[in-house]
Order: sequence, then structure tokens, then C-alpha cells
Amino acid sequence: MAGNGKRHNKRKRRWLAALLVMLLLAALPFALSGYVRLRVRAYILAPKAAAGLGSDCILVLGAGVWGEGENARASHMLADRLETALALYEAGASGKLLMSGDHGREDYDEVNVMKAYAVDAGVPSADVFMDHAGFSTYESLYRARDVFQAKRVIIVTQEYHLYRALYVARALGLEAWGVAANLRPYAGQGYYDLREILARCKDFFMCVLKPEPTYLGEAIPVSGDGNLTAG
Repeated sequence: MAGNGKRHNKRKRRWLAALLVMLLLAALPFALSGYVRLRVRAYILAPKAAAGLGSDCILVLGAGVWGEGENARASHMLADRLETALALYEAGASGKLLMSGDHGREDYDEVNVMKAYAVDAGVPSADVFMDHAGFSTYESLYRARDVFQAKRVIIVTQEYHLYRALYVARALGLEAWGVAANLRPYAGQGYYDLREILARCKDFFMCVLKPEPTYLGEAIPVSGDGNLTAG
């Protein structure tokens, strides 16, 4: 009887230990998400404050586009990022725009849509750079530093995404500030907020490991001519 009791207690302790591990693992993404937000919230600025920073470029992170080819246009979320970036450009925050997004397939092209939006608004083509291989937030920031040779950047995206972008940028050694592009309510925002918790957790570990992005290539300094990035 005593032996049965000991085995029962041992199994109970194992179950409790396993439960504790599962609870800790479940809590980890929320803890890391909170840590990321806390570390960078001071770097989110109002547009007027950001305009006086003298940054190398205004980095616009890509988002979905609707349609294909000549009919492709910016989604609401992307259009608001672009409008915010254009206002910063006009206010003198930087003389260069860096459009970073996904152009990994011939039938899907965020960055040319982004550049066309800026040029149509009156920005000289030479002031608009395209990063065709900004396949993720981490890759966009890594390439902004290594390919486009930026050191001081203003990042434009929606607030929920801005914390992670700023955390990655600063972990990679960039002097980075952010301006939120929340110009309207967005459908599915609750889903984006939940997904972002996991994305912050993933990019936290990316910043620890610091893997190279999918593509690097020759340097194209953002201080030069944006037309060199045509494609």
C-alpha cells in the first residue's frame, strides 16, 4: 500500500510539473510582447516631433495590395502608411523615402505600388527607394541597415506593428523612431493584435540570433538615387 501511495505521489508531481511548464510556455509570448512594447514605447513620436530628427530616410513597411499589374492599388492600411510618410517627407523629416515590402513573385508587388503612390503625390522618383526583398519586418530593417546603408530612420506603420519594428531596428543598431499611421479603424484589427503577440515573440528571438535575410546584395545607399532600385 505504501508503494502504491509513493507511485501515486510521483505521478502527481510529474503532472503538476508538466502543467507548470505548459503554463509558463503559454505565458511566454505575452510576457515577451509586453517587454517589447515597454522597451520602445518612448520612441513612438508625434509627426511634428519626428520631423526635426534629421533621419536618413523614412521607412515605410509594406502591407497588402489589392489587384494585380496596372490595376494594383494600396490597401487601406498601406495607403495610410503612405499618407503618413508623405506628410513627414513634406515636413522635412527626411529627403528620402524607403518603400520596403514583398515583391517575391511576379504577380504580387507591394513596392512598385508604394513608389507609384508617392510619385503620383509629387515626390521626385529619385527620392523614392524600393526594397523588393522586404519579406518580413526583420528583413526590412536588416536590409535598411546593410543594403541601403541607413543609420537613422523614421519607421511608419500602424501602432500595433510599430513596437515590434522599433524593437528590431534598435536591436540591429539603428537609431530608429516611429510614427503611427492609424488614420482610420481597420477591419480585423483584433486578429492583427493577437497575431502580433506571436510575431513579437518570434522577432525577439530573431534579434537574439540575428540571421541574415533571404537576400542581401550590393549596397545601394539611401543617400543616392532611388531610380537605381527600379524593377
